[in-house]
Amino acid sequence: MTALSSPPTSTRPVADAVLFYDGECGLCHAAVRFLLRIDRRARLCFAPLQGSTAQTYLRSKGLPTEDFESMVFVREWARRTELAPEFRTDAALSALTVIGGGWGATRLLRVIPRPLRDTLYRLIARCRYRIFGPYRPSPLPRPEWAQRFLP
Repeated sequence: MTALSSPPTSTRPVADAVLFYDGECGLCHAAVRFLLRIDRRARLCFAPLQGSTAQTYLRSKGLPTEDFESMVFVREWARRTELAPEFRTDAALSALTVIGGGWGATRLLRVIPRPLRDTLYRLIARCRYRIFGPYRPSPLPRPEWAQRFLP
């Protein structure tokens, strides 16, 4: 699981969107750190799939609670009970779109059919531990980023 402790709820920003990720995966943590760096407006919050926030959300939607080979993106966290989540490449592309700026152009990648995109995603997901290893806890470059993680 992630070694990041969650700050008191009162200091946590209200998330526009939440990205759930595999909290034990080195590649996933690298991706989250990348998103933290480019998300200057702090539009995204993050939570490990193994954590209580993601597990509660997944159960409420009747989704698998042990499929850690997928990112799950919830666009409007305040309306999470009303909206359907996005998975795998749709989740990654939507997260980049929410960040905006030049990253919004990545939505053009949706012209590639989802089955093709997700096949590549699944191939990387299967071997990510062999290539990138497990997550090794390390301090965040910016302490204020810790507020953007949900338990």
